[in-house]
Amino acid sequence: MSGSGLGGLNKSSPDSIVIGLCQSQLFDVRTPEQLKHAVDHVCNLVGKARRSYALMDFIVFPEYCIHGLSMSMDDGIMCTLEGPEVQAFKQACKSNTIWGCFSIMERNELGMPWNTGIVINAEGELVNYYRKMHPWIPVEPWYPGNRGIPTFTGPNGITMAHIICHDGQFPEMVSNATINNLATISFRAFADAVDDHL
Repeated sequence: MSGSGLGGLNKSSPDSIVIGLCQSQLFDVRTPEQLKHAVDHVCNLVGKARRSYALMDFIVFPEYCIHGLSMSMDDGIMCTLEGPEVQAFKQACKSNTIWGCFSIMERNELGMPWNTGIVINAEGELVNYYRKMHPWIPVEPWYPGNRGIPTFTGPNGITMAHIICHDGQFPEMVSNATINNLATISFRAFADAVDDHL
């Protein structure tokens, strides 16, 4: 169920949705100040998406959209669901009346951080919370996710889920989600030359 024509930026029916995929600059984030700069950048892009594409329902940002590729596990830049980074994303979605999918490195009391994806609706409410289940070993130091693949009701009532990067190498990830009447899956990934083997 996607828009058609004009690059997908017009809606072909009241039941369709327009999803925008943002290819954003990744910063080398190692300090709280750098993290705030990256969050501000992403929030500005949420507003730009709304201003540029009035019919867009949902903007999806890539893995590592605010933490970049430093792979730093410094506790000072780890996020929580109640933290200022997620609050900024909620406000950006609400202010711009648009759904958003974002990436955070989530603080984990069990050990290594989680690589977490969140979805926020156009009212600024957290509606989906997913932890990457299959970190790309040995490159990624993240703790494996422990929340399964939750589905959520997206724009126009469409059942959705999302997975992150290396999760897509496992067919079970999608087939597991389809058991819950999944209509659309968002596959967020960071890819560069090291991913040529995929």
